Amino acid sequence: MSVPLQRRVRDWIAAPAYPWVTGAVVTAGAVAELIVIPAGVTTTVGVLVSAASLMWRRSFPPIAVLTVAAGLLGFAGDINLYVSIMVSGLIGCYCLGRRRVLHPALTVAGGALGALCVNLVHINTWSRMDLPVPALWEKGSLSLFAESFLLTVVVFGAVMMGDAVRSREETRTERHLAQARMIAMERQQAAEAERAAIARELHDIVSHSVSMIAVQAESATYTTPGLTPEARDGFQQIAATARSSMAELRRLLGVLRTPQSNPQGEAALTAPQPTLDHLAELVEQHRAVGGVAELRITGERVTLPAAWELSAYRITQEALTNTRKHAPGARTVVEVDYGAGRLFTLRVRDDGPGCGAGSGPGAGHGLTGMRERAALVGGRLSAGAGPDGGFLVEAELPWGSG
Repeated sequence: MSVPLQRRVRDWIAAPAYPWVTGAVVTAGAVAELIVIPAGVTTTVGVLVSAASLMWRRSFPPIAVLTVAAGLLGFAGDINLYVSIMVSGLIGCYCLGRRRVLHPALTVAGGALGALCVNLVHINTWSRMDLPVPALWEKGSLSLFAESFLLTVVVFGAVMMGDAVRSREETRTERHLAQARMIAMERQQAAEAERAAIARELHDIVSHSVSMIAVQAESATYTTPGLTPEARDGFQQIAATARSSMAELRRLLGVLRTPQSNPQGEAALTAPQPTLDHLAELVEQHRAVGGVAELRITGERVTLPAAWELSAYRITQEALTNTRKHAPGARTVVEVDYGAGRLFTLRVRDDGPGCGAGSGPGAGHGLTGMRERAALVGGRLSAGAGPDGGFLVEAELPWGSG
């Protein structure tokens, strides 16, 4: 079964109409069977109730107990085993295990007890039909209970199958929640890193320039001869404005550093920015949280300008994060091509369903941020379905003339 077909089947099973449609189909089959093979009142009621109750098994899972009990009652009332009873009984046992109405051990024990009761009723019926029924202490008497043994095995198998599906879905849900928490943590760390980078740039560039303005404006009042009082006041106002701006910048830096949310405090401000040499660690981190990734490098390692290396690293980081979010478990390949003519090419492709972040009208800021990083260094970035399926992010970052 292909992946799209499996997805369509899962979507149909998860649809609200699924239990109503399947219950109605089984009920219609039960009515047709009763018309072809008439039965007594007990069997007729048991067959119809067992089939019809399936329609409420999702909205009210405990009704599956009635489904199984009515099926056993219908089988006990007649020596004929109707197909609709088998179908509804199996679905009912599966629902009891799937929805964990009772502990699986209690469910199987109850089903075994019901099967034994049905078997005893049938033994009594065989006796009244003048069939050779050996006494319990005679040879071959245990074969009389083969029916209850087979019914117990069927109940056990259906309940265990439902319980296994429930356990698998719980594991999948926990894994998705863990991945969501990991993605949220990574985004928070990325945001803190960006705040640290902004603080670093403000401190190294803007604050330096503003302090120079304040110093030059104040010194101009002493080093420039022949200043009019108006010009001297103007320089003083410039210096005062620069000092006020410096105070505002210090407050802004204090907000951006946020030592309360960053255990490393100001160490993040002085930590080296990641480069292309850190891509292997980034891919290893992706593997550590359950992803499947491979790093391929073509060409000889060339040291690019710092802005180019940082942009390439952040684009890769965002692409891997989007893969974990939108295509968990997909195989990802990170291709780095230093190429020729000073054209650096980066590709991140996966074999997922092909719906990456930013590919739809409700997309977030991930793809937009990657495009902005590529444009910041004069490059371009494309993202969309890959030629062999999956999702492909490709960035070309020219960093000089050939």
